[in-house]
Amino acid sequence: MATASEPPVIVLGVRRSGTTLLRVMLDRHSRLAVPDESYFIPQLAERHETPVHPGRFLDDLRRLPTLSEWGLSASAVRPRLREGMAVGEAIAAVYEAYAALRGKPRWGDKTPMYMQYLGLLRRLFPTARFVHLIRDGRDAATSFLGMPEGVVTRTWAHPRSAADFACQWRTEVEHARRLGERVGAGRYLEVRYEALVADPEETLDRVCAFVGLEPEAGMLGYEHDVDVSSKPHQESLRRPPTPGLRDWRAQMAPEEVRAFEDVAGDLLSALGYELRDAARAAGPTVAARARLAHYRLRSTAWRATGRAVRRTPFWRRRHPPLA
Repeated sequence: MATASEPPVIVLGVRRSGTTLLRVMLDRHSRLAVPDESYFIPQLAERHETPVHPGRFLDDLRRLPTLSEWGLSASAVRPRLREGMAVGEAIAAVYEAYAALRGKPRWGDKTPMYMQYLGLLRRLFPTARFVHLIRDGRDAATSFLGMPEGVVTRTWAHPRSAADFACQWRTEVEHARRLGERVGAGRYLEVRYEALVADPEETLDRVCAFVGLEPEAGMLGYEHDVDVSSKPHQESLRRPPTPGLRDWRAQMAPEEVRAFEDVAGDLLSALGYELRDAARAAGPTVAARARLAHYRLRSTAWRATGRAVRRTPFWRRRHPPLA
């Protein structure tokens, strides 16, 4: 597990908020390894209790496709596991092994899905530094809703409209900011996507100072060697930080802007983003409040269902050993 002097760095952000861009920049630091999205933290945390049984934990690791995608084997994690470990320490051991494979002493994570599991992250990693990247939700919605069907599986958990995305954006941004209030300014930093692309050097300096790293020039220049061949929705990484890749003013239909602001206009305004309809700064409409409540009930049910399934033998049947 990362020591108290070198805590893990967890990048938070609603999907399509620029978290991949920030991840790529941070991962280029010589002392920090931030892999692609992990997805496995809730699975392992909900299947194992403290103290962790190393053998059972390793058996589950062999069932996770993420490890092979990272080029990491369960056997590389084995020496880092010991009897009596807390579940958070055991999960951190996976990241430690990944970082060691790349010759780096410190690890991080960037998985937007974990915006649904912020309390879990706080409990598992009590020294973590959280960097919350916020983007104008209307631009994030424009980016997400414009993604091709082959990239996003359109389940109920994936928004199908601007209003649906606004429910997710508002809920997750508010939850992350409440996390910041709980852990304090020493462990939570809020960064704007718009500032990152307008002045990446200054923004990275802020992030590095916050997490305790010396800025490195190599954190920029990623566009020359980033591989997005399997992720066409990340083509923008082939260019340097570029403001205005999405602009809701030109790319979002008026009715979609109105629907988004009906749900989240007051939060947009509080964050300093301009509104098309200034009246929406007063708060969600009655219909929007009902939509928000419905979204939050469904997301709670989704997490509860996932937790129940992970604790049954059915999880292992669905996840046979990969190696």
